[in-house]
Amino acid sequence: MKAQPAVEHEPRVCDAALSAVFEVLGKRWNGMLLSVLGQGPAGFSAIARSLGVSDSVLSDRLSELTRLGLVERTVEPGPPVAVTYGLTDAGVALLPSLQSLGQWARENLPKRG
Repeated sequence: MKAQPAVEHEPRVCDAALSAVFEVLGKRWNGMLLSVLGQGPAGFSAIARSLGVSDSVLSDRLSELTRLGLVERTVEPGPPVAVTYGLTDAGVALLPSLQSLGQWARENLPKRG
């Protein structure tokens, strides 16, 4: 029997940019946090109530998203001093994609109780 020639296949590769965005959005609370801030700037307590997330996790997520340039922290001099968080232009640019993902989920994923 004659040996079959080896068939060369291109290795499948995931888009590096897509990997990078899911590294951010795949972390629990980040996408929901961006979505909440898409409704306008908010203080720490209001965000925590909206998401039902612990203060320490929210603080970590806000710091990370600020470091990535998606969220900005604004300190308003008092008294009393007020800190608000809002989306940067880069964060706002992500909103249509988040809305599309939400629409896809409503149409394709089983309803959650």
